[in-house]
Order: sequence, then structure tokens, then C-alpha cells
Amino acid sequence: MASRTLPRPSAADLLAWYDRHRRHLPWRAPPDAAADPYAVWLSEIMLQQTTVAAVKPYFERFMARWPTVQALA
Repeated sequence: MASRTLPRPSAADLLAWYDRHRRHLPWRAPPDAAADPYAVWLSEIMLQQTTVAAVKPYFERFMARWPTVQALA
């Protein structure tokens, strides 16, 4: 039996797939914007042992209350 090989996707193919299928998460910056290091750091802390679905509402409330490191301090 002949083996079938799948075509190898290029980086551009993978990035295009991501643009179409990515999850929209409040800590992710849009493709044309810079990421907020504070939001990314906070999401990483919250996501260590918790699911994304559980973190999203807490993250949004936390960021509404303390939108910057200075506000948190």
C-alpha cells in the first residue's frame, strides 16, 4: 500500500488559519495592535490552574477595577 503524505502547511497558511479561527480573548491584542504586557501577565497568572472559560469573566472584572499596574499598586 502506498503511503499518502499530506501537504506541509507554510507559516503563512498557519497564520491565515489562526486569523480565521482564533478565540477572541480579552487579553489578546488585535493583529494590528501591541499587546498589553500587564493584561498578558495577569491572564497567565489566572490561567495557571483554571480554564479559559472560568477566567474570562474574572479577568474582565479585575481589569475594570485595576486597569494598570499603578492602579493595582
